[in-house]
Amino acid sequence: MTQSLYEQLVMQTQMNYSQYYGVYASGKTPVKLTERQPLPYDQQIKAFAEKVKEADHIIVGGASGLSAAGGGDFYYAATPSYQQAFKRFYEKYHFTGAFAGMRHRWSSRGEFWGYLATFLHTTLHAPIREPYKDLQAILRDKDYFILTTNQDTQAIKAFPEEKVAQIQGDHRFFQCSQQCTDDVWDANEKIDEMYDYLEEHDTTTIPDVMIPRCPHCGAEAFPWVRGYGNFLEGSRYQEQYQKISDDLEHHLHDQHLLFLELGVGRMTPMFIQEPFWALTNNLPGAYDVMVNRDYQFLPQQIEDKGVAIKGDIAKVLKDVRQQLN
Repeated sequence: MTQSLYEQLVMQTQMNYSQYYGVYASGKTPVKLTERQPLPYDQQIKAFAEKVKEADHIIVGGASGLSAAGGGDFYYAATPSYQQAFKRFYEKYHFTGAFAGMRHRWSSRGEFWGYLATFLHTTLHAPIREPYKDLQAILRDKDYFILTTNQDTQAIKAFPEEKVAQIQGDHRFFQCSQQCTDDVWDANEKIDEMYDYLEEHDTTTIPDVMIPRCPHCGAEAFPWVRGYGNFLEGSRYQEQYQKISDDLEHHLHDQHLLFLELGVGRMTPMFIQEPFWALTNNLPGAYDVMVNRDYQFLPQQIEDKGVAIKGDIAKVLKDVRQQLN
């Protein structure tokens, strides 16, 4: 199958990631960064707002930091939100975050699915988080597209589905764990049934008969997400890459094309950050605004075509929204 434009960019930067894995793992980047001192915060916010105003088109890259800034911070640590949402499992196992539970060696499939149902129910029923509401306001009168590596459905809740590409999967869908079929199917009703059973019986385990299975071969189902198992890179996956590729190809020659990197960490820079850097460097009308709580990476090659803001994403988006108003 022919790779789409954006998937080709990801594959190119994936090779870079593999070569310099130790650098990324230590929280750094192999890309040479600018030696210029960053502008004061208030000037960075003004620059962000001005770039939004003048943009012909905006492509947002939303990663884990964007959801975490709004309270979706339970993946890597036993935060208060984790302890509340996963109460029974935290009291029993004291996991240090949602992903730690996913890596646990469960004694039964019923308890594994009890944990997984809790995980999926938590994200699927979470309200739209504040940073996404501020992003809605910032983009309200603009032509835009959202690319996200988040699987938590926040982007889909906040923006029309045709304007969102979820290239790492989506908690709303199941796939066959054995990939016997290209199909993915709606998981919402089954997730609610499993979660309701846990609540009603005050337990961490569902009966084996409730475990979701593939309607084609009978194997266990699995969330259609990368990172936990045998991620299906089938037709829906290709559709997501095609959406961002079509949007990008349509706007390659815009006079003012704005890329926004929101919360890209060091685990997956190849999906958003480095493709955005390459595009900004190669497209005459492109500019990149990067917002991150922990890192302030502005590549030297785009130091005149970008700004890196180190700060809380929730505050930055709220300040930019206020500046635009």
